[in-house]
Amino acid sequence: MFAEDETELLMAGIQGAAELERMVAERCSGTPLEHVLGWADFAGVRVSVTPGVFVPRPRSELLVDCAVEALRPGDTVIDLCCGTGAIGVAISARIAGLALHACDVDPAAVGCARRNVEPLGGHVHLGDLDAPLPPALRGQARLVVANAPYVPTDAIPLLPHEARDHEPTVALDGGRDGLDLHRRIARLAPRWLTPGGYLLIETSEDQSEGTAALMAGTGFAVTIVQSAEHDATVVLGVARY
Repeated sequence: MFAEDETELLMAGIQGAAELERMVAERCSGTPLEHVLGWADFAGVRVSVTPGVFVPRPRSELLVDCAVEALRPGDTVIDLCCGTGAIGVAISARIAGLALHACDVDPAAVGCARRNVEPLGGHVHLGDLDAPLPPALRGQARLVVANAPYVPTDAIPLLPHEARDHEPTVALDGGRDGLDLHRRIARLAPRWLTPGGYLLIETSEDQSEGTAALMAGTGFAVTIVQSAEHDATVVLGVARY
């Protein structure tokens, strides 16, 4: 985003010069724009973004597009590593009547996600991946979607300052090869999905073959979806049971 565009956003809706000065100082110190504003535009919806929570990226809009193609009104969706809940919220804005369950291990993220998800009738759960989900959901979900951390641990210091210093490491660090969470999600997703249900995982172009192999190894028919427009890669799996 250009500085002129950021300036317009900072000036819109401010209560006075003192507030603008505070916001500009925060932004100049490297605080992400979305943390300063308290919101982000994502896939056509505005979501609350609180300080210290992972900021939804435009590239994750590819997850939303893929999910919308797989869903029908009234389906059940599970959003793992939900952060602000932006992905589930954006999907719900385009598919009517979804039963949305979002999970995150970070209490700050869960608090933020509840502000975004619960007004839509969705549910947000605090815990490690699928651990806090109600057992009654087993075998009921049409879709499990995850933007889980996939940055290799050794690459964390190379991330931009805004991410490295203002977003929680738990939302970024994917382990030695970046695929630790993908391994776990590929193993757990089948217990929640209906026959023929979908698993969508955001990954990088370089890691996509690894993510695809993990999903294929747990019974999914796998397709790698890439978007030059979003500079994004998603691995799409269809349950073969």
